[in-house]
Amino acid sequence: MTPKRIIKIPFEIITFLAMLAALYAIFLYAPVEKTMGLVQKIFYIHVPAAFLAFLGFFITFIASILYLYKRDLKWDAAAFCSAEIGVIFCTIVLITGPIWAKPIWNVWWTWDPRLTTTLILWFIYVAYLMLRGVVSEHQRANFSAVFGIIGFVNVPITFLAIRLWRSIHPVLITSRGINISTPMKHTLALTFLAFCLLFFCLLKSRIKLEKMRTDTEMVSALFEDKIHYQTN
Repeated sequence: MTPKRIIKIPFEIITFLAMLAALYAIFLYAPVEKTMGLVQKIFYIHVPAAFLAFLGFFITFIASILYLYKRDLKWDAAAFCSAEIGVIFCTIVLITGPIWAKPIWNVWWTWDPRLTTTLILWFIYVAYLMLRGVVSEHQRANFSAVFGIIGFVNVPITFLAIRLWRSIHPVLITSRGINISTPMKHTLALTFLAFCLLFFCLLKSRIKLEKMRTDTEMVSALFEDKIHYQTN
């Protein structure tokens, strides 16, 4: 008997289907919250985006340490790519937060500890990306690794801000668990899964693109050296 062929579904297709399922759950399956109304549904995007911003910066932190230890540029590339994606998700957090806050708090922005530390976190990693653009190629990896390690200090501060200082920001997880209905929990879990798949799909593609860029630059440099040698 011939063995059955296993059909492999591309990771991108799985991610796409998971995102569709998450959107269905958010807008059709999850009930409308009685007090906040429809604007509460932005919570299903805001919370996973915040988690994945932290995850992106954590990967940058770990990859930066590994680069300083092993001196392998693949870890520098991983740190850089993860920081880029972390900034994207952190930007989503800073956009969706005020959209929720305006009808609930009657202001777009308030200098609440969680909001302030999140904005500082965004500036730190935007500065990390800018640093890579201005530092010379020979020093870029070392400076970026040190910056990526030091900058991560603000991640646990941001996460614990609502517990360290007085805050009006909602507390999602308490000692009693997550205080939302069962359909809301299912929807939140599904959106977490979909966003995690999206994160790793983006990270995989971005690292591949970065490798192609460095390989192209290397070939281009060798070609220019060859031409320079022949002309001389």
